[in-house]
Amino acid sequence: MAGVIRFDQHPSETLRVGDGFSLSDVDPDSTPGYSGTKEDGRLLLADMDDELTELQEKLFAESRFGGRKRILLILQAMDTAGKGGIVKHVMAAMDPQGVQFKAFKAPTDEEKSYDFLWRIEKEVPAAGMVGVFDRSHYEDVLIHRVHGWASPDEIKRRYAAIREFEDRLTDSGTKVVKVMLHISGKEQKERLLARLDNPEKHWKYNRGDLDERAFWEDYMNAYQSAIEETSTPDAPWHVVPANKKWYARIAVQQLLLGALEDLHLEWPKAEFDVPTERELILRS
Repeated sequence: MAGVIRFDQHPSETLRVGDGFSLSDVDPDSTPGYSGTKEDGRLLLADMDDELTELQEKLFAESRFGGRKRILLILQAMDTAGKGGIVKHVMAAMDPQGVQFKAFKAPTDEEKSYDFLWRIEKEVPAAGMVGVFDRSHYEDVLIHRVHGWASPDEIKRRYAAIREFEDRLTDSGTKVVKVMLHISGKEQKERLLARLDNPEKHWKYNRGDLDERAFWEDYMNAYQSAIEETSTPDAPWHVVPANKKWYARIAVQQLLLGALEDLHLEWPKAEFDVPTERELILRS
């Protein structure tokens, strides 16, 4: 599409957590690497849909012929940060048969009887799939730290378990894309009020979201620690400023495109003689 404004630098570089990262230095209202407007961002999102569709189909096709590659997108954020919008607007370009989505809620009694990763490992995407975790194993080092539901030693053990788990994923052909959607406390307040002001959004409102706001700084500290402890070369964290929903969507779209491109996907070669099959069809 002519005239579409693209990123000055790929989000995989501008949003990737590096040495000395500080969450407090990230402006939730900023648009790193992108100089366009909201309308420009909307056009870019639509313009890249075809490329996203083709790459996902290549990933799925490879798996039908023995390919082991897959994608796992992990979305973490405070409530109202826009995870649902990411899934709706970014993943909509993909064929549903190649997407494996899981929204993790509070663990059941059965899940609590196992180690915290037990329920996570069961949802790891199959070969050829784009898996999406709406919340994830990171809840077990975020909310548990904030509310003191696990000791500091247990939280430390869980950091190590997460690193080992994600190492196993990447070793087996999974490209892990970890995203924190970072909104401000002020923006969250406005979004909560907007839900109350619109009867069509009342179903989204949860008093628990308000209760957790009292622990905002504790959550920011917990995110800082989790990011520091679990951002690795093969499974790095990307912190996406999310006060502007349109920016968050194009940033995550670009991160997914970059991850798919890094897999160097190829269309499977035909295991039959194409001219012969054409002739058979023409004669049928």
